[in-house]
Order: sequence, then C-alpha cells, then structure tokens
Amino acid sequence: MQYRQLGSSDLKVSEIALGTWLTFGVGIEREKAVASLDAAFDLGINFIDTANVYGTGAAESLLGAALKDRPRGSYILGTKVFFPMEGGEYGLSKEQIEKQLDASLKRLNTDYVDLYQCHRYDKNTPLEETMAALTAAVKSGKVRYIGFSEWSPQHIQDALDLAGVEKFISSQPQYSLLWRRPEGKVIPLCAANGISQVVWSPLAQGVLSGKYLPGQAPPADSRAAHETMGERINHWTRPEVIEAVHRMQPLAEEAGVSMAQFALAWVLREPNVAAAIVGVSRPEQLAANAAASGLSIDPALFEKAEAIASEIPPE
Repeated sequence: MQYRQLGSSDLKVSEIALGTWLTFGVGIEREKAVASLDAAFDLGINFIDTANVYGTGAAESLLGAALKDRPRGSYILGTKVFFPMEGGEYGLSKEQIEKQLDASLKRLNTDYVDLYQCHRYDKNTPLEETMAALTAAVKSGKVRYIGFSEWSPQHIQDALDLAGVEKFISSQPQYSLLWRRPEGKVIPLCAANGISQVVWSPLAQGVLSGKYLPGQAPPADSRAAHETMGERINHWTRPEVIEAVHRMQPLAEEAGVSMAQFALAWVLREPNVAAAIVGVSRPEQLAANAAASGLSIDPALFEKAEAIASEIPPE
C-alpha cells in the first residue's frame, strides 16, 4: 500500500480508503463488515470514511464497536455532517455541528475524529457561522482537520477568502473514468490551496469493475441486484454505459490488471487525489482493490479508455 499526504495536513493516508456508505450497518451483515475492516488493516489501509447519515448512525456505531480495541493512532477516521438525522434535523449551523459532532463521537467511541467533513453546502446557514463552528471544533480537540464534499468552486473560494478560520484540507467529490466533472475547476482550485481530493465512487458503484455484462442480468451478489444497495446505481447500469466499460476491458487486460484496478489506477494518476474510497461487501473484494495502489500503467491505455467514456451519450 502506498500513502499520500492529505492536503496541507500532517496526515498520510492510504491510496485506497475503506468506505461505509450503503454497506456498514445497512447493506451487509455485521460479520462481513467487521471482516472487511480487519482485512483493510491487514492490507495497509489506514483511512476509514463514514458519515453520521449512513444508516442514520448505524455505520458509525458499527465502527465504534469494531475499532474499540485498536490503538486510536493506528488509523485515520473521517466522518461527515449535513444530511437529516433524528427528527429531520440537518445542516451546518453552529447548533447542528456541535450536536451532530458529539453524537458522532459517542457512536464512534472516540474522543476525536481526524477529518470532519461538510457533507454538502448549506445555503441556509451563513458560511461564516459554519466555518466558525468548525474552527471551534478543531480548537476543542474533537476534530483534527476539516473537509467538504461536493462544494462548488465558488463556495470553496468563499471559504478560502475568510480570515481567522480553520482551512479545509480535503474535498470529497465523485470522480471516476465515467464522471470527470471535478477536473474542470475543483481540482485546480484545490491543488493551488493545499486541499486534496478524497474520491467517492471511483468505480461508479462497481460498474467499472466490469462485473456487469451487456445484455445480461446483474450478478446475484452485485450491488445492482441488492434490495437496498442498488437503489442509486441506475445511472451507471444503462446499456450504453455497460457496453462502454465492456470495451475498456481489453485495455485493462493489456495492462495486466483487472478492470477495477485499472479504473482505480486511473483515478490515482491524478496527483491531487490523496485517496480513492472503495465500498465492499466482502473482504476479498478489498484485497483486489487494494492492489491498485502503486500501479504503473501506460498513459496511452488510459487515453483510450477516456476516449471510450467520452462516447457515452448523456442520460
């Protein structure tokens, strides 16, 4: 496993991070989740990503129980705040940040999180209030560093322009061979300001693994076939997307890697990406994904894959 600096912080995170969206506490059995977490540590993965809203606290609670016997300094833990929790409360107000942070810490069974992220931008709360609350959280010792997910370039710049507040070190955008929107403005802006990308859905919810075949039903054990985990995958399982990924498969074979490893290596080719978050339903998937760290692949093969992706018609 290779490691990269997370923005301007002193954190070094594994290039492959373990995600818990739709899986921990919700989509997979507890035993498989714990086994996947154990496998992550065995593989050198030190970065775990979660959020208060994942399973409405269930993912954090599972992690809190599973991590309690591990030295706190042996892993980097990130969680998030914004989306509705108990009673429909949501947002990035001072009140919500303080309340939800304490609740996350209690579920996670820890005194602090390494990375506390704004899960989205809150247009109903003044940015100054949000940043002041996050700064206070850092000063209190409950949070080491702060980040955001899916903020617009303007919102990022607005935060950078505020004086006397804690600075963001990470951005968590969707980014993959099939979704390159951050390359336009977000990545250049972040790279110029000490902010790294921690990428979610680098495999387009598993579609870039190549497991889905043109004209065939999804495998029974796949996310697309799962009652709960498959609810948001329809955008990527369109026939034209599946066909495009199928056309990329020979490129991965030429590189001597799996399609998933090829797609993860493509994401990691970007210097501003610190880590690619992968979600798994069983430990063996994680081992295969972790092998993408440190791969050296001919850029010409990536260019061919990009050309195939560019031909996919918009939805």
